[in-house]
Amino acid sequence: MRIVLGVAGGIAAYKAVLLLRQLREGGHDVRVVPTPAALEFVGRATWEALSGQPVTTDVFEDVDQVAHVAVGQQAELVIVAPATADLLARAATGRADDLLTATLLVARCPVLMAPAMHTEMWQHPATVANVATLRARGVHVLEPASGRLTGADTGPGRLPEPEAIAAAALALVGPRDLAGRHVVVSAGGTREPLDPVRFLGNRSSGRQGVALARTALARGAQVTLVAANMSVPAPPGVDVVQVETAAELRDAVRTAAKVADVVVMAAAVADYRPATIVASKIKKRADGSAPPLELVQTTDILAELARDRPRPGQLVVGFAAETGDDEGSVLDHGRAKAARKGADLLVVNPVGDGKGFGAETNEVVVLDGTGELVARFAGSKDDVAHAVWDAVLAASEHGVIRP
Repeated sequence: MRIVLGVAGGIAAYKAVLLLRQLREGGHDVRVVPTPAALEFVGRATWEALSGQPVTTDVFEDVDQVAHVAVGQQAELVIVAPATADLLARAATGRADDLLTATLLVARCPVLMAPAMHTEMWQHPATVANVATLRARGVHVLEPASGRLTGADTGPGRLPEPEAIAAAALALVGPRDLAGRHVVVSAGGTREPLDPVRFLGNRSSGRQGVALARTALARGAQVTLVAANMSVPAPPGVDVVQVETAAELRDAVRTAAKVADVVVMAAAVADYRPATIVASKIKKRADGSAPPLELVQTTDILAELARDRPRPGQLVVGFAAETGDDEGSVLDHGRAKAARKGADLLVVNPVGDGKGFGAETNEVVVLDGTGELVARFAGSKDDVAHAVWDAVLAASEHGVIRP
C-alpha cells in the first residue's frame, strides 16, 4: 500500500520513526513528508534511510514532478503523526504553505491524524474547533493518550503508541470482517497474593492479548479487554476491565461473555493460588528454614466457559503456553489440553528460551476441539493475532458463530 507519513514539528516526532519502521516491515511503501519544523527534531537522513525514498518539505522542491499534487494523488492512506496544534490549525483552514499541507488538500484517500501537544493546547477552544472541523470533513483524528509529556507535566496530549496509530490507520483501509461482532479478550498474567508484599505470578506481558484486541477492533469488532497485570498499555477504543487475580478474571470474563459472540482466553491464568493469604509480611526464619506453602487449584476458566456458554453459538478460543518435556512435545501437550478443555479452538505456543512471554514475536499452532491442526503461523504478535481471527472467521463460516 502507498502510504504518506506526515510528520509535524513536535518532540514526539521521534516516535514516528518507530511508526515508519513498523509500516515498512508490514510491506507498505511509505513516503515521509515532514514539515520544516519536524526536521529540527529528526533529520532528513533518518527518514530517507528508513523509508528508502527522498524526503522533501517545500512545494518548490521537485517542481518538475509537481510533487505538491502528485504525492497526495498517489497516496492510498495518509497518516500524520505527530499532528501538532499548528498543523491541525493549518489543515483545518486549508493552508498549503508546505508540502504536507498541500498533500492534505490533494489527498482523496483516508486520512488519520494522531495529535500530540501539551494538555493546555489540546484543550484550547481553538484546537477543539479545529479538530471538530477536520472530523466533520471526514478526517479521522485520534484522541491523544494521557501520560508524561515534555518536561514534568502529565495529562492528555501524549502521542499514542506507534502500534496503536498503525492499527487505527490500517483499519481505515483494511477488512472489516468482524463488524457486528462483540468479542471478549483476556490478556496479561494473574497474580495470586501470598502476603501484603508477595504474590505468585508468571512472565506474561499481555502483548499477544493486546494485539488480539487491537486487531479485532481494526477489523470492526466491538472489543472488551479483560486485562490482568500487563506491561503494555491497552489499545485505544476498547472497553477495559482491570483485574488482578484468577478469581477476579473469572468473574469479569463470565460477565462480559454474556453479550459476546467470541471469547478469547489469551491471559496466562494461575493454575494454583495460596490456600491462605497471610495478613502480614512473612519474615525470614532465624534457623534458615522456609515456611510451608500450601497451594489450592484455581477454577479452570476456559473449560468452564466451553461447558457453560452464556450465549447459543458462542465461540470459545483458548491459549496454551507449553514447553516440551519427557512426556511429550509442545504439540502433544496442546492436543491433550484441547481434548480436556472443550474449546472450539486452542492456540498453542511454545514458551521459554526467549519465546512467547515478553517477546515481540510469537509462533503458534491452532487446533480445533478434537486436536486437529487448523493453522500454523509465526511472526509479529499482530500478525499472529490476524491469523487467529482468520481461524475464528473460518469457524464462523462453518456455523459456529453468527453475527
